[in-house]
Amino acid sequence: MGSVTVDTIALVDVLPGRDERVVAEQFVVAGGGPAATAAVTLARLGVPVGFAGVVGDDEAGREARAALESEGVDTTLLRIDRNATTARSVVLVERGSGARTIVTSASAEPVARDIRDLSADVEWLHVDQTGYAAARAAIVERPGLRLSIDDGNPVDSLDLAGVQLYAPTLAVLTARFGADPATALRAARDAGAFRVVATSGSDGAEVLDGDAVVHVPAVEVEPVSTLGAGDVFHGALLAAVVRGSPLVEAAAAAAAVAAQSTHALDGRSAVPFAADPISTSRP
Repeated sequence: MGSVTVDTIALVDVLPGRDERVVAEQFVVAGGGPAATAAVTLARLGVPVGFAGVVGDDEAGREARAALESEGVDTTLLRIDRNATTARSVVLVERGSGARTIVTSASAEPVARDIRDLSADVEWLHVDQTGYAAARAAIVERPGLRLSIDDGNPVDSLDLAGVQLYAPTLAVLTARFGADPATALRAARDAGAFRVVATSGSDGAEVLDGDAVVHVPAVEVEPVSTLGAGDVFHGALLAAVVRGSPLVEAAAAAAAVAAQSTHALDGRSAVPFAADPISTSRP
C-alpha cells in the first residue's frame, strides 16, 4: 500500500547541469512508485498480491491501474479520487552509470478505510512512506496482519513496534539510530522490528541475523538504469521471507533480482519472473 506513479523516463549521455539542454536518446513511459513496483515484483515472482493506493480520475490514473493489472496485481483496493491528480515523475537516466535524477509529484495518501475490506486471507501488508500512516491506523483492527516497511524515503512518525520486516536504506537507518551501522541495526530491532535489512545500492545490504551483522554484497552488473531497483529489492525480499527463507538468504536473492531489474530503462520491465534463471553470484 502506498505510492503509485506514472514515470516519463529519458536516457541521456550526461545528466544536464543548471540551465543546460541535452538531447535524450530514448523516452519511455512506465509505471512506478515504491510500493507499486514492489507489488509488481511480488507478482512476477509468483506471490499473490494486491495494491491499495489512490489515483486521480485522469488518464495517468487509468495508465497506472492498467500497468498493475497487466502484471497480475489485484487493484480492487486502488481508489479513484476525483479531487486528486495521479502522481507523475520525470526521470533522467545517465547512460553508462545508470545514475538518475528524479522530479516527482506527491502521491495522494491512502487512508485506513481504503483497506477496510482487506481479505482475511491477506497475511502481509507492505507499505512505503505514502501508505504507512493508513497502515498503522488499519492494523489496529487486524492485529494478526504482518507489517513490512520500506523506509527508503523516510517515514514520518515511524513506530517499529511489532513490525515484521523493516527495510530502510542504510543512510536513513543511521540517521535515525546513529552512525555505526551495526549499532543502528540492533537499535531498530530493539525498537520493535523483528527483521531488519538496510540497503546501500551497489554497496549491497546489511542484515541483522540474530545479533550478528551480515553483509550481503550486491550482484555486479552494468546497469542501464537503477530506477526502482530498491523497490524491486523490497518486493523480492518480502517474496523470499513469505516463503520461509532465512533472512540472509532472502537478502541475497533480493539483491540478484534487483540487479537484473537494472537491465531496462524503467523500474519494472526487466524484473525477472519466478521461472527465469536468476544469478546470485558476482562475476
